[in-house]
Amino acid sequence: MNDKWKSFTKKIAVKASIQTIYDAWTTQEGLESWFLRSAEATKKNGSVRPVGERYQAGDVFHWLWHGYPDEVYEKREVLEVNGTDYFRFMFTDECDVEVKLSEINEGYVMVEVSQHNIPIEEDPKKNLYVGCGEGWSFYMTNLKSILEGGIDLRNKDKSLEGVFNA
Repeated sequence: MNDKWKSFTKKIAVKASIQTIYDAWTTQEGLESWFLRSAEATKKNGSVRPVGERYQAGDVFHWLWHGYPDEVYEKREVLEVNGTDYFRFMFTDECDVEVKLSEINEGYVMVEVSQHNIPIEEDPKKNLYVGCGEGWSFYMTNLKSILEGGIDLRNKDKSLEGVFNA
């Protein structure tokens, strides 16, 4: 089995402050602005984390997407956060996702998303390497669009089904 299909990294340069991008990844309010329909998190003590408060290690998030019914969700654990430029969480099928931010030049931040421990699957309908890779490429583009110009590329029209921007 070839290990190159067990992980990938996607990168995009975004013209915004590192703090703005970090908050977009680590708060319910931020995630719902570019990625999710709902991004509620529960603290270790069982209480719901306030909308604008950053996720913390040990939180359990419940994510819902536009274009999908409530039965399609991710309920996983936040593994690691550092408060500035690193966010790591569990994702679909026990994958491990890391988000790293680094300032590059002229107000740009490199956003790097790596997904690891992807199970090898021969059935193309279940292939997370392809499906998640396409998903992260779209949503990272939407993050850039939202933060640089304000245009949300997600489909929020429930009457349109099967579009790639849902």
